[in-house]
Amino acid sequence: MTDEEVLAEFRAAGALLEGHFVLSSGRHSANYLQCARVLMNAERAGKLARALVQTLPRELRSEIEVVVSPAMGGVIIGHEVGRALAVDALFLERPTGTFEFRRGFGLKPGQKVLMVEDVVTTGLSSRQAMEAVAAEGGIVIAEAALVDRSAGGADLGVPFYPLVSINFPVYDADDLPPELAAVPTIKPGSRK
Repeated sequence: MTDEEVLAEFRAAGALLEGHFVLSSGRHSANYLQCARVLMNAERAGKLARALVQTLPRELRSEIEVVVSPAMGGVIIGHEVGRALAVDALFLERPTGTFEFRRGFGLKPGQKVLMVEDVVTTGLSSRQAMEAVAAEGGIVIAEAALVDRSAGGADLGVPFYPLVSINFPVYDADDLPPELAAVPTIKPGSRK
């Protein structure tokens, strides 16, 4: 899929939002991609996951033994990527602020993992999720995401394959442009 075809899916789902948003990174933006809305349709989620898998080099795809995603945002796309790759899809949770496997999920020592996210902005959540995978004995060999909001700046320490790269401007809370500061904030993500 081209970037415009991917964005057309977001628009069709009412998932490309405009306003004043506080991202999970704590940074502010006038634009927000609500991946939960674009993924609520199972056919669309599967289509996007298959397109995401196609961005992965063939030799990498053959190495992946399991998909791991951080909850909440990565759960649906991770599941669908697992389906497209014909491997299990697990997710990490943060019941006390630190990612961990629960619900009987676990990894075998040395198991090769594809980390899957919905959106990457700074890469912090991804790196924290990768630490949890490493603590369990897994090896993250790459990360895939529906959207890269980092403008190529996220350092994940592994090869990164986003379906689409978006360069919406983001701002620190103390450096907002006046037109954005005048709009009430919304925090649409899964973390408070």
